[in-house]
Amino acid sequence: MLLILKPWPASMLVGADGGESPAVDGQVSSARQDDNGWRVHRVKSEFQAGETEIRVLVPDGPQSGPPYATLYVLPVEAGDGRRWGDAQREIRRHDLHNQYRLVCVYPTFSHLPWYADHPQRSAIRQESYFLRVVVPFVERDYPVRQDGSGRLLVGFSKSGWGAFSLLLRHPDRFGKAAAWDAPLAMAQPDRFGMDGIFATQENFGRYQITSLLRQRAEALRTGPRLIHLGYGNFRDQHLTVESLLEELRIPHVFRDGPTRSHAWDSGWLPEAVKLLVE
Repeated sequence: MLLILKPWPASMLVGADGGESPAVDGQVSSARQDDNGWRVHRVKSEFQAGETEIRVLVPDGPQSGPPYATLYVLPVEAGDGRRWGDAQREIRRHDLHNQYRLVCVYPTFSHLPWYADHPQRSAIRQESYFLRVVVPFVERDYPVRQDGSGRLLVGFSKSGWGAFSLLLRHPDRFGKAAAWDAPLAMAQPDRFGMDGIFATQENFGRYQITSLLRQRAEALRTGPRLIHLGYGNFRDQHLTVESLLEELRIPHVFRDGPTRSHAWDSGWLPEAVKLLVE
């Protein structure tokens, strides 16, 4: 059952800096609430093929303090795919939105999400969609901070890659990123559906984590903003990136284990969120 929700009062829609609401490059519907308490917005955007959704979970009770930080929970599958578990249920199960007073956001994508813009196909511009539709919509319509340190990214596998690449490509827009069991050291877009999103080696190079770490090393030495944890399938990838982070003297957090299944609900998410917030 879905319930139509009233929009947030206008007095609650100002960011931490008191600035104007950001522009949203797409059409976003009013919210309906699903059975798990997530507010579901339908989205039409030129950056995605067909209708997508932005799902938002807010802390219980009235907002009485400053604007919330936002936790962007990045999906690992296209659409409403749940082969690798249910991230939204996991957030609710551990009450992470209330425990840390976070607005949690789960956007969906029309294609397998690698958080990159396809170089030719305008309807597969995932980075643009996230930056120009998802983030500004949340900051326009919800009582959240509008500064980089108030935007947190978390994901695993493909979306762990996405969390790192979004922060590394836009270090002023995001505060911290946590990745678990992700293929962070990939050097060619030749596995896991990468070719359908990156399309070319040249385009992939713009998002390659190991290259971006070298490019951003100096800017990232101010404090630990990258967190990578545990493994199920990709320990070798994490160890490669860990060696590079050490070589580049980039402050970070690393947990080599424990081994868990490659899924949202295998136990890694609460630790990742705790490290992001603390």
